[in-house]
Amino acid sequence: MKTIKDAADKLIHYIESENYKGYDPYDGLHSYLFSIPLLGTNKKIRFLGQQFIKRFPLNIRPLLGINKGLNPVTAGLCLQAYGNMWKSGLYDNHLLQGKINYLIEFLDKTSAKKFHGRCWGYDFDWQARYADIPAFEPTVVATGFITNALYRLYQQTGNITAKEWVISACDFVLSDLNKSYDTEGDFCFSYSPFDKEQVFNASMKGARILAQGYDLTKQDKFKTQSRSAVAWVMKHQRSDGAWIYSNSKAGSWIDNYHTGYNLDCLEAYTKLCNDNTFQEQLSKGLEFYKLNFFEKSGQPKFYDKEAWPADCTAAGQSILTLCRFNEIEMAKKCAEWTIQNMQDQKGYFYFRKFSNRITKTSFMRWSNAWMAAALTEIITADTRK
Repeated sequence: MKTIKDAADKLIHYIESENYKGYDPYDGLHSYLFSIPLLGTNKKIRFLGQQFIKRFPLNIRPLLGINKGLNPVTAGLCLQAYGNMWKSGLYDNHLLQGKINYLIEFLDKTSAKKFHGRCWGYDFDWQARYADIPAFEPTVVATGFITNALYRLYQQTGNITAKEWVISACDFVLSDLNKSYDTEGDFCFSYSPFDKEQVFNASMKGARILAQGYDLTKQDKFKTQSRSAVAWVMKHQRSDGAWIYSNSKAGSWIDNYHTGYNLDCLEAYTKLCNDNTFQEQLSKGLEFYKLNFFEKSGQPKFYDKEAWPADCTAAGQSILTLCRFNEIEMAKKCAEWTIQNMQDQKGYFYFRKFSNRITKTSFMRWSNAWMAAALTEIITADTRK
């Protein structure tokens, strides 16, 4: 049977052979079809077209003129993988340094320039239900993935640029994101500077950026603001420990990876800010996660009440979250199932596996970069960083 390290090495080789570029589930608006005035300006048509291209069982992007791109989040997650590989001591750090420098340079070029601090978006136009976000315009989600990788990279390699950019991103969070306050003065960060949505995992990523900034600087304002954002989300946790996606009628589902994001960010806040106020919520959330998102085989579930589909972002985040809470054997079981059922001979991972079919499209950010970060996490057993 292929070992986890063998699978990780083959995946990393594939990613590097593609120069980190690939398709994305949400890159449909890069099609020439959306240069047509009616299609390009109607928000409903843009949203539905993007969803159709994402959900179509075959990859029709080449037919639609959609090119492979290098997503800043892909770069961040690959930095996370390289940091893990560096720490493991199993790889040539001189070679890793060159790859790290290449991705740092790319993130420097793609950081949005009109805001108060370092921040990033996706490399494609994105039509959400609540906002129209152009390519490379920042969100706290994209920024949070990248800064988390940079924070870890600084810890693992001492990269000063990574440290400086995490601190800089705190200014983006505090100065450019919108806030929705409750009657007690706690608040939710918006998903981006262009909306006022109340998305739980997005606000938690803003809180984690600030908690990491506090750890690096000991600036009290970072800790204070992070705590208020965490407190707001904790008030919306269900009694069984779960969180729905957002504080809106359209966001009432519960899924694997957004739950994992919440848990990761809550654990980071608790540890970095030395605040155990929300320990009970953390314990309940973790218990719900472990009981509801995994089959006995190790298969990660996308939704809490449905076995299928198995999804690569859900798999990758499952492994990362389980490792964070020192559930290493459970993480390995999930990784082994995903490798056996969803890794192609070429090294990349398939998008989704259903009970009766597999969508085999290779998505660089969604599937491959997440799995690279996750599999290398197991290799290092880096459960508390």
